[in-house]
Amino acid sequence: MARLHARRKGKSGSKHPQRTGKPEWVAYEGKEIEELVVKLAKDGNSQSKIGLILRDQYGIPSVKDATGKKIGHFLKKNNAAAEMPEDIQNLIRKAVHLIKHLETHKKDKHNRRGLHCIEAKIKRLAKYYKREGKLPADWMYEPEKARLMA
Repeated sequence: MARLHARRKGKSGSKHPQRTGKPEWVAYEGKEIEELVVKLAKDGNSQSKIGLILRDQYGIPSVKDATGKKIGHFLKKNNAAAEMPEDIQNLIRKAVHLIKHLETHKKDKHNRRGLHCIEAKIKRLAKYYKREGKLPADWMYEPEKARLMA
């Protein structure tokens, strides 16, 4: 399948190995992993960062394989989830950086197009998250407000 905003083809993403259940070499039980997830979230880490820390420092390759539940489930259960999904936050942060760049470099047409593509992605994701109930129904992307958030 082709990319949405580029004239090239590509693979959609990496594939996880097919495994059912917790690997026998993981030293942590489900409750310990849940406590680690909550502790790392309270330290200010995002979901993806928590997954990387658990993989690299604690030797837990997949929270879902080890516990049967995802990191987001534990964060919601313990009221430590972010108010906005992480992927849309990252896109908004990227758009704000591009807006600042375009203020000083007004004739940069390539990055202006990149900003349009990023804003289109933000709006598509927002529509999806509103439909799923992860964003409020009246939420809208506004570059001026986004600048204050980032």
